[in-house]
Amino acid sequence: MTVTVTAGESGEAISSEELAVWRMLQRAQVRITRVLETDLLVEHDLALASYDVLMQLSESPDRRLRMNDLADRVLLSRSGLTRLIDRLQRDGLVEREACPSDARGLFAVLTDGGAVRLAEATPTYLRGIRAQFLDVLDAGELRQCAAMLNKLFPAPDGEEIPG
Repeated sequence: MTVTVTAGESGEAISSEELAVWRMLQRAQVRITRVLETDLLVEHDLALASYDVLMQLSESPDRRLRMNDLADRVLLSRSGLTRLIDRLQRDGLVEREACPSDARGLFAVLTDGGAVRLAEATPTYLRGIRAQFLDVLDAGELRQCAAMLNKLFPAPDGEEIPG
């Protein structure tokens, strides 16, 4: 039986099946994220958000990003990122540097210690992705998943996830 759910007088109707798919997607993301977070905390005393920041910096030229650009790449608010960078800086994993072209701008810069910590944690992170996601889907399902994600979130430069 299909039940239609509406969001008030002007809301679009969503079937119960559509809503169930949306909720499954949310639950899958939360479950996988929790496992990755737990593994990184237990094995490396590193939260998933911290890992993400270190990874984004490591993949950037000169291991640095403007704070605004970094905030756009990670799943944190600007204030949340500022607090996280404070902690990472206290731990010696990240430094802040002034932006020479903008007196108000700041760079977050990955330190050598941060690069070492990231290198130590990366096998745990990749193992978690493999166990919780990649090994669960076959090659065809992964291609379908890539096609759906490209449809939902097209890359700004037009480059698609290989599928």
